[in-house]
Amino acid sequence: MLKGKNILITGSSKGIGAATARLAKENGANVIVHGSKDSPELEAITQELGAEKIICDVKDRIAVFREINKLLEKKIQIHCLANIAGAANHKPFLETTEEDWIFAYKTNVLGTVYMCQALIPSMQSYKYGRIVNVGSIRARPQGALAGNLPYAVSKAAILNITAALAREYAKDGISVNSISPGGVETDLAKAWNEETRRRNSDVLLGRVADPKEIAEAICFFLSDKASYATGQDFLIDGGYIIGK
Repeated sequence: MLKGKNILITGSSKGIGAATARLAKENGANVIVHGSKDSPELEAITQELGAEKIICDVKDRIAVFREINKLLEKKIQIHCLANIAGAANHKPFLETTEEDWIFAYKTNVLGTVYMCQALIPSMQSYKYGRIVNVGSIRARPQGALAGNLPYAVSKAAILNITAALAREYAKDGISVNSISPGGVETDLAKAWNEETRRRNSDVLLGRVADPKEIAEAICFFLSDKASYATGQDFLIDGGYIIGK
C-alpha cells in the first residue's frame, strides 16, 4: 500500500505516532521518525524500523526547517507527511492561563503549519504529496467537552488548515486530509480518572481505540488508495457522536 514511499511521521516515539510508523513500515514505506528530543523510545523505534530520525521541537520554526533541510540535502524525496505530534492540557475554562492557550496553539497548530511549510515546496517540485493531519473529536461541536478548551480549539483549527491547504495545493498534486479520533489508549490515557475513562468509552463500540486502529486510517490517507480524497476529515470515534 505504501511501498517505496518515504514518510515522515511526527511524534513517532510512542502512541499513535509509533503505531503509524510501524504500520507504514509493514506496508513497504521508508519511515522517517521524529521526536521533540532524543529519548530511549525514539531511539528504540529508529533501530526497530531501520529509520531515518529527526529531532526538533515542532513549535520552533527554525529547528523544523533545519531538520527538514538536512533530509532534503540528502536527496530524500519525502512523499508523505503525517502530522501526529501534539499536546493536550486539561483545566476548567476559568482556570486556563495565557500560557495554556499559547502552548496548545503553538504545539498543535503551529507545529503542523511549520512542518507543512517546510515540506510543501519539495512536494510541489515533484508534483506529488500526501499530508495527513490529526484533529480530534473534540474539534467538532458535537464532541466538545468542558475542561479541555485550548486543546479543542487548537484541533478545530487543524480541520480548517486541512481544508484550506487542500484547496491551495490540489493543482500541485498534493492531497491534504485529516483524521479525528475519539478516545485512544495512549500514554495520555494512563492518567485518565474513572470518569474520563467512562466518558471516552461511552461510545457505540463500548471501548476506546487501540493506536493501531487510528494508524490504519492515517496510512490509508497517506496511500494512493485515497487518491481521490482531499480536504476531508475522517471521524474515527467508535460511534461516539452518533450515539449521543
